[in-house]
Amino acid sequence: MKALYFDGKLTVRDMPKPQRVSGEALIQVLLAGICGTDREILKGYSGFHGIPGHEFVGRVVECDDQQWLGRRVVGEINLACGHCAWCARGLGRHCPHRTVLGIVNRPGVFAEYVTLPVANLHNVPDNVSDSAATFTEPVAAACEILEQMTIPPGTAVAIIGDGRLGLLVAQVLRHAGAQVTLIGRHGWKLDLARAWGVKVLSEANEQLPSSSFPVTVEATGSPRGISEALRLVEPRGTLVMKSTFHGAANFDATKLVVDEVTLLGSRCGVFAPALELLRREQVLVQPLIAKTFPLELGREAFEYLDRTSALKVLLEVGSR
Repeated sequence: MKALYFDGKLTVRDMPKPQRVSGEALIQVLLAGICGTDREILKGYSGFHGIPGHEFVGRVVECDDQQWLGRRVVGEINLACGHCAWCARGLGRHCPHRTVLGIVNRPGVFAEYVTLPVANLHNVPDNVSDSAATFTEPVAAACEILEQMTIPPGTAVAIIGDGRLGLLVAQVLRHAGAQVTLIGRHGWKLDLARAWGVKVLSEANEQLPSSSFPVTVEATGSPRGISEALRLVEPRGTLVMKSTFHGAANFDATKLVVDEVTLLGSRCGVFAPALELLRREQVLVQPLIAKTFPLELGREAFEYLDRTSALKVLLEVGSR
């Protein structure tokens, strides 16, 4: 099969088709999305070498359970051991023995085929397009905030960062009833959020006063965002950190102590709520897609993201 492989540089390779074991499905990848984590992996994040990629939609072509054959699916990215204390608590996403699709010790989806346990699969609703389905994982990550904390309707929330994740979080939290302000640098991205009914603020034109929000969400994808999120959160408020990046984030932690701020790390989420939001079109993702490249031009797709402010690029891998 064809695959993108990273071993310090990104190349297209001919590789053996993966062999599934009992309890797994072999999936033909149809479309895959490049996200910020994939780009950070190319900078050294997680020390991953292999086939990257974890956002995808595909079709099951082999499975012990015949009911899955031919189904269009997405897959949760954490593969837990199922036996440790964390797994027993239903927290397999934090299993110390887990592998993570395309990130930690597990080949990813920038390839024609991938294997995943059937337990990780979710059927894609008929009215959700292939391109929309590739957003299931990041929409689930946005939904994770609501699993980790209660945000009562009407709560003022500032989201720092107008990239793909910030725009998804803005939609999810607004749908949950929060009064969302999205703070960013790019006029056209802020215009997208404004069209969805989200209040927006350009960093270049206005600065909000300190301690303005009970909840702030850092979604810049870079170390810079946490200082602004910390500045804006009010005493005894909560700062939710969504970004993952290669390198350290430097910030003055004094306010965390003096203002008794809760710092909440937030990572992956469960897929079912995300698929329901996509099915009901309560989170809009098509306007975020800038371009689709064939898998063979995967390196060019990454280069395109590096030189533009595009929100989302997809890789076309297989055909339906």
